[in-house]
Amino acid sequence: MEQPNLSYIKQLAGGDTAFEDKFITILKDEFPGEKKEYEKALQEKRLHDTALIVHKLKHKLNILGLEQGYGIAVDYEERLRRGNSDLSGAFREILETIEKYLKTI
Repeated sequence: MEQPNLSYIKQLAGGDTAFEDKFITILKDEFPGEKKEYEKALQEKRLHDTALIVHKLKHKLNILGLEQGYGIAVDYEERLRRGNSDLSGAFREILETIEKYLKTI
């Protein structure tokens, strides 16, 4: 499985470490709540709401350099909108990878 990285954030910051730090802080602050919200919506089988949360989360995957994960999220979001949650396991793995990574930076 691909691993998250800060390449995009560093490129966006252009050497401005304060910007990098602020961006990372926002990710660290927002991600746990969004993950929890996702898990609750999925557990309650509110697939439309789950799709909306996946839509928000997929941008974080892109920011963290998870190109394959982003592709899975796009597919998963579309499937959820059609009432299919069969990619939930793969998406959960991606979220767990991000969660572990954010604890290291």
